[in-house]
Amino acid sequence: MRIRKWHLRALMPAFAASALLLASGCSSGPGSSAASAAAPAGPAEASASAAEDPGRPLAVAAAPAATSTALARPGERGARAHRSTLKVSSYDRHTRRAVISQANKGTSPPARIPSTTPSGAPAGSAEPGRIAVGDVIASAPAPGAPDGLLAKVTQVIGDTRHGTEVQTAPTTLDTLLGDDRAKGAVPVDPSSFAVERLLPDVQVSWTGRGDVHSGPKGTKVPLGSLRVDVRAGVPTAPGAPVSADATVGGYVQVAPEVDFSYGGGGSGAAARQAGPASAYLGVSGDWTSRWYLKGRAAASVKPVRLPFAKLHADPVLQVGAIPVVVNLDLTCYLEVSGDGSATVSIEQDLKGGFKAGGTFGPAKGWTPVNESTMTSTPVRASLSASGNVKAALGAQATVGLYGAVGVTADLAPYLRGEASATATAATGSAASPTAAAVGSWGVYGGVDLSGALQLQLSVFGTPVLQRTIPLGTLHREWKLAEGAA
Repeated sequence: MRIRKWHLRALMPAFAASALLLASGCSSGPGSSAASAAAPAGPAEASASAAEDPGRPLAVAAAPAATSTALARPGERGARAHRSTLKVSSYDRHTRRAVISQANKGTSPPARIPSTTPSGAPAGSAEPGRIAVGDVIASAPAPGAPDGLLAKVTQVIGDTRHGTEVQTAPTTLDTLLGDDRAKGAVPVDPSSFAVERLLPDVQVSWTGRGDVHSGPKGTKVPLGSLRVDVRAGVPTAPGAPVSADATVGGYVQVAPEVDFSYGGGGSGAAARQAGPASAYLGVSGDWTSRWYLKGRAAASVKPVRLPFAKLHADPVLQVGAIPVVVNLDLTCYLEVSGDGSATVSIEQDLKGGFKAGGTFGPAKGWTPVNESTMTSTPVRASLSASGNVKAALGAQATVGLYGAVGVTADLAPYLRGEASATATAATGSAASPTAAAVGSWGVYGGVDLSGALQLQLSVFGTPVLQRTIPLGTLHREWKLAEGAA
């Protein structure tokens, strides 16, 4: 089976200038970006507005198209992260070497500043517009660094025709954000996703800013949402062909948002530890799905999972002067389990919101956050013969910063049916539930939300996690219909 990739950004060149839409909260629609414009060209770095008003929280918004690089010199007294005219011309992730140049001077190399201080030591004062040992740099996606770059300069190697080559080492966000505070939720522009189809019958639709839409269902998709339709056969046993005698289909529609917050002040003020006093990273959004399962359920209690689409985006948040690159992956899947004896015809509509992430505080360290507010709308269901079946149309999400995965979440709305004999049931908005059965039967809707916090959340500057922390399973189930002889 040949896998083809759809790069949605290429379909709409006009959207290339916008990676995100600004909003506040799960249910709010996208709005215009409040991000500041790129810094003007010049030899000196422009100060961020936060530097002028240190007590004011930093704004969190969609980054502008011409996102400036942020630079901090921790060795300088009163130094704060600010916009810079420098840019990352190239980066080698294996050697961690980068070429830094002036954004407004093409490929002309700047004068080299010799590395006279020990590797990793504070650079002290340096000529404006030049890179020096000890500098901390944050960049939007650049050549060789598709996930963005957050690094500290440990050595200035020399000049090349493209700029100054430097050796870098990993660093953390607190070296840039310091004692600042920031909090915001920014939705991801649906046109910015690259989509990889994993099954033949998959269609992608979206509607973005300006009510511009794409795909066969684009006109039906709400502003700021992405919809993936699928129809597939379900194997009845391990190794069975896709052309099994059960089919599942429908769509999932999601408007994902990236949630980010940072609170400076030290993660352990009493112990005089470095790092933030608080932090949060997560993904949230509105969810809608409509799907059906018809035929014979999988002849195995073990769930059969069929991923049908992978989506990836690298939205850039403008946190004050700092471009914070978020890496978001969504894998949409179908999952069916059953005892193989029941023949079913079930349908379900679901709507609601979700939130999954990790929050940090000095007392408890990193702790999980998982919320779901799914509700079911009219359902049609029938079960023939005794047996049970469970079917889910879900999505697994991973969200991280600068290429380091921090949170993994698995959202799985499902429909479950069980019967001791032939049973049919139907529910709808216009009528009370009806049923005909010999024996007993029941149809249930539900949602599972699970996942984990990863070690890489230390990118905030918080203590390194000693192990992966499970989010815990959020499980909700509600009865749709039941009956007995």
